[in-house]
Amino acid sequence: MEWPVIVITLVVLWVASLFKILHESLSASQAAVLNDGKGGVFHNRNVLLVVAHPDDESMFFTPTLNYLSSRGCNLHILCMSTGNADGMGNVRKEELYLASIVLKVPQKQVKVLDHPDLQDGFGKSWNSKLLSKIIKKEIVNSAIDLVITFDNYGVSGHCNHQDVHQGVRKLLQDTSHKEVDAWELISTSILRKYSGPVDIWLSLLSAKFHLSGVRHCLLNEHPRRSLAAMAQHKSQWVWFRKLFVSFSSYTYVNCLKKIN
Repeated sequence: MEWPVIVITLVVLWVASLFKILHESLSASQAAVLNDGKGGVFHNRNVLLVVAHPDDESMFFTPTLNYLSSRGCNLHILCMSTGNADGMGNVRKEELYLASIVLKVPQKQVKVLDHPDLQDGFGKSWNSKLLSKIIKKEIVNSAIDLVITFDNYGVSGHCNHQDVHQGVRKLLQDTSHKEVDAWELISTSILRKYSGPVDIWLSLLSAKFHLSGVRHCLLNEHPRRSLAAMAQHKSQWVWFRKLFVSFSSYTYVNCLKKIN
């Protein structure tokens, strides 16, 4: 009798979590973001999302992108590689442009690099000084005042995700861009990572124990848009990634922490 009770409990939690997200998407309130009231730090900003590969934006950052686009932010994406580990870099680059349309990021504000020293692959370390230089140039050229990227684990532990984080941190250490805020996407445990929308309750609880202005948790107001964006990456849209996007907590909530 224990297993049926566990299954029913999980189903109820899943449905309740989806209902919570749906309620927020239909509500005009500011509850979709914790610790960020009207006029908060994520409103009306020039935002640069820095990622490592095409599809990172759709697999991990859609709650953030959806929230920011609905709050008057001007969104830019800087992708440090074409994701050419399997020789499909040109295809994946075009897929990112298509996904950006779904995510309401102007295509002209999406930049995909193909630098010889920034090629996709496990074990291929990227130089933080080079990354910092590239990010700084983009900040200056696009008048960026808010940068968002991975944290030092990089959600999946991919070395390129971690390198991008180090590039942003290097920029903050070496420059006087005090007017630029930088935030990192918090990596969670594997249990939370695959808990789907249920993780929003843990995120709500976690946010209550942190000082305002240090951590913000954003609910995805348009979760179906996440699926639609990831579906544009047809070369990557295989069965296990379909499962990932469906069951990943990063489809439903992003928790961001300020990089000091």
